[in-house]
Amino acid sequence: MRQANVPRLLEALGCPQRGLRGMLVVGTNGKGSTCAFAVSAVAATGARVGSMPSPHLQEPRERIRIDGVPVTRAEYAAAFAEVWQAIERHGLPVLGQGIFTTTAAVHFRRAGVGLAVAEASVGGSRAAAAELGLDVKVLTGVGLDHTRLLGGTLTHIAQAKIAAARDGDHVVLGRLVPEAATAAEQVLKERTGLSVWRMDQEIHYTARTTGHAGDGGPGTLVDVTTPRAVHRGLPCPLPGAHQHHNLAVAIAAMDAMADRGHIGEPDGELLRARLAATSWPGRLELIPQVRLDDWTGRVLLEGATNPQGVATVAPEILRHARADGPSTPPVLVFAAKADKDITGMLAPLPSRWPLVLTRTDSHEAADTATMHSRLAPDRQGPCPTAEDVPSALRRAAELAGPGGLIVVFGSLRLVGETRTALGLQPA
Repeated sequence: MRQANVPRLLEALGCPQRGLRGMLVVGTNGKGSTCAFAVSAVAATGARVGSMPSPHLQEPRERIRIDGVPVTRAEYAAAFAEVWQAIERHGLPVLGQGIFTTTAAVHFRRAGVGLAVAEASVGGSRAAAAELGLDVKVLTGVGLDHTRLLGGTLTHIAQAKIAAARDGDHVVLGRLVPEAATAAEQVLKERTGLSVWRMDQEIHYTARTTGHAGDGGPGTLVDVTTPRAVHRGLPCPLPGAHQHHNLAVAIAAMDAMADRGHIGEPDGELLRARLAATSWPGRLELIPQVRLDDWTGRVLLEGATNPQGVATVAPEILRHARADGPSTPPVLVFAAKADKDITGMLAPLPSRWPLVLTRTDSHEAADTATMHSRLAPDRQGPCPTAEDVPSALRRAAELAGPGGLIVVFGSLRLVGETRTALGLQPA
């Protein structure tokens, strides 16, 4: 019932979502990066755009952004207070996602922002953000995650996510494996008045290497074709080949919004400039000069939370590892929720690399003994445990040695606590 109270809470708040237009992004992986690219692209049309990434890394205010910039603590507190007063006044208990969604809607109304890029937390139609009525729906991809909530097959998960699409929507589908694609199409056949653009059918992209990016990896330009336009030479500053797909999906979603009349056409040069400046903390985020006590080295932060996500980013992690030579392997710092496939998440990376197991302050976090029991029996590297994230980072620094590389992954909460421990501000 608490999720059902979200529409009632919005009504009690005077329907702050009324007149809000934009896109809702669902999917197993890639939602945050796709949203970050989409915000940059929509802003290139001259419009102000609000966004609702989920979850936050360090502070709840990161979940409400205008043109990609988090709101201030005072702005967040003011919007939250309005929501909380309505909850108490009308007796409408809601889950956390409902509070975050309604708080964002209230702030957008206060700020006079009429466009939104919203990220669904889990699922599709059951996501609180689906109550905002945004009529461009984006499915980035489907993998086996959150199976306890969504079902144990790709068919069940695809159906749960694409169920966010309503009659008359414009739907953008990223690249899906056949089982998920079939399931998604079956759901869409039940809707009326849809416009549907699919990756590799109505949407196409190609990527080409152009020298080196800021972290020493290859720079990339992406050409994207949609039924509405051809966009050439778009920079992709986020590392990893998977980001080329996310960029293409975001551009298609921008064109879908233009097709709906929600935004104008982007200026080509401004679009390229905005995309080039896109960043997304905690996703293959390299901190090149870190000092922990008397240790100095590099820390790579990656928010992958399932085996598919880790396998996708593994080539980039290996690229960073090769920069140090074969004699100095990186040290992994790992934490995860108790319901995650821990064995599968660790499998894409070399078992000889040292691994420090820890837990975050989340009540859903797996304890170190449970994680240790799920390690593959042929694991070769040392595997100490640490009671908290700061202790884990210090233990990893000892194992990495001066100038070494620490790779932090497995949980976005872990990434956030690491950023805080390293003295990094929310971004």
